[in-house]
Amino acid sequence: MNSLLMAIEEETALVRAGKLSEAGDLQPRKADLMQTYIAMMNRTRSNSVALGNLAPDAVTALRSRHSEFQAVLKINLAVLSTAREVAEGLVRTVAKCVGTIQPPKTYGRAGSPPAGPVSAHGISVNRSL
Repeated sequence: MNSLLMAIEEETALVRAGKLSEAGDLQPRKADLMQTYIAMMNRTRSNSVALGNLAPDAVTALRSRHSEFQAVLKINLAVLSTAREVAEGLVRTVAKCVGTIQPPKTYGRAGSPPAGPVSAHGISVNRSL
């Protein structure tokens, strides 16, 4: 769990710093650590009664560590969500700018401003032939 917490905190710090590529490089390691964490939590759940009887202090420590883990995950998800919203906003802005037709800002041969952009004309297709 400690390794997973450190990986998530590192990812959060990288995303906050705008180093998204480096944060993405952590994904394979984070996925492996997450698989290990899930497997261990499933084993812990299946033996929860025995663990509670044999090592109640360890169970209490595990619960508090799990609460800390959830808090770190909430922060990480908030940072990732913010980064995603920023990226989507940038893509929308670029798409909007690219999609608009800008008239030329120069003068024509006779010194007059050029005509506006030519709009597309519809075509008709006779399918009966």
